[in-house]
Amino acid sequence: MNFADAPSDAAFRREVQEFLAHELPPDLRAADDAVMGVGIGEDERERGWLRTLAKRGWVAPAWPKEYGGAGLSVMQQFIFNEEMARAGAPRPNFLAIGLAGPTIIVHGDEEQKRQHLSGILSGETFWCQGFSEPGSGSDLASLQTRAVQDGDDFIINGQKIWTSGAHRSQRMMLLARTDTEVPKHKGISYFLLDMKSPGVTVRPLTNLADTPSFNEVFFDNVRVARKDLLGELNKGWYVATTTLDFERSGIINGVGLQAMVRELIDFVRADGRRDAGRAALRHELADRMIEAHVSIVLSYRVATMQANGLIPNQEASVNKLFGSEL
Repeated sequence: MNFADAPSDAAFRREVQEFLAHELPPDLRAADDAVMGVGIGEDERERGWLRTLAKRGWVAPAWPKEYGGAGLSVMQQFIFNEEMARAGAPRPNFLAIGLAGPTIIVHGDEEQKRQHLSGILSGETFWCQGFSEPGSGSDLASLQTRAVQDGDDFIINGQKIWTSGAHRSQRMMLLARTDTEVPKHKGISYFLLDMKSPGVTVRPLTNLADTPSFNEVFFDNVRVARKDLLGELNKGWYVATTTLDFERSGIINGVGLQAMVRELIDFVRADGRRDAGRAALRHELADRMIEAHVSIVLSYRVATMQANGLIPNQEASVNKLFGSEL
């Protein structure tokens, strides 16, 4: 693993830090949803921040320059994400910038690129990911949502669950089964679904604060035009794995975990009580901070592998699982 920046990467880190120190409005810092790329783009302050990022091509740092991105290297993407997270800087919708956009760039035709990429860059189009289903979580290829061809359209029926941001999204990256007679990985297709299509129902799954985050999404005879098929018919599984080639270190989560533990420590220090359980609490907080640091180390491992031309399938999955449990 590389913990020290190469000279060029160190210069880029300083550039990002100086940019954030001078350009990031204080009142936009440290909102959890915004940092994770869920909430940005809904008011003029956030749109102004998007415009500031866009001047440097930093709305989509991983995208090629010809599509409005910055064409950053893997390590520069890692540094950019790390510094943005540490500064509490709002990020554009990650599902659009980090997943939908890159996949459309690689697999989309020219019409799909013209239709979707500009709205992603401007923050006007929110995207969600219609992959997981009630009966196909870890085994995604077992999904049962069906898309049956009907002339130039497809008719979709089924259900997705744990769909982040579906209640505010205009488009969905949807995986659906289009062939039931072949091995499960080979009968899936990838659609760019309009969430306003008749027959789409979104049911929010609220948390303890009664805030919608995840959602259930139901499809009842939803008609999707063939022009919204991304890539080849029945090759959707391979389209979906495209994102493995983009930055997926999880450094944003690791930085967020560290910040969460620091907030807990500050809370405990501000509590004037001195009781018998104080020592045990200190040990608990120390353990959590060590684990948060482990999450960051795992992120560095993933980024180092990608910078060396390796695909960290297992390593990225381990980091995701570790961070989720923590």
